[in-house]
Amino acid sequence: QVQLVESGGGLVQPGGSLRLSCAASVSIFSLYATGWYRRAPGKQRELVAAITSSSSITYSDSVKGRFTISTDNAKNTVYLQMSSVKPEDTAVYYCHARENPPGNDYWGQGTQVTVSS
Repeated sequence: QVQLVESGGGLVQPGGSLRLSCAASVSIFSLYATGWYRRAPGKQRELVAAITSSSSITYSDSVKGRFTISTDNAKNTVYLQMSSVKPEDTAVYYCHARENPPGNDYWGQGTQVTVSS
């Protein structure tokens, strides 16, 4: 069982920055991949960014060049640095972890990010 606890959400102005954190209850090294998804009002959940245990990174086209995913393995924490945020980045952001195949998927409780002036 993997527990994920997000923090760092809140209200930010357009063009501003915000950093989300996700603390995992297990070693990041033991997971196949970790990442961030988001669900905007009235839309389906979508991948924002993901990183594998071999450090392969994927970003959605909508955040590429603005968001950065990273890990601190000593703290078992995954970060999402959000820069140059836009109103369309407003969503509930969820931390995700996947165990090595054929393992399970795990989700955090979500953290609200609102981009507004």
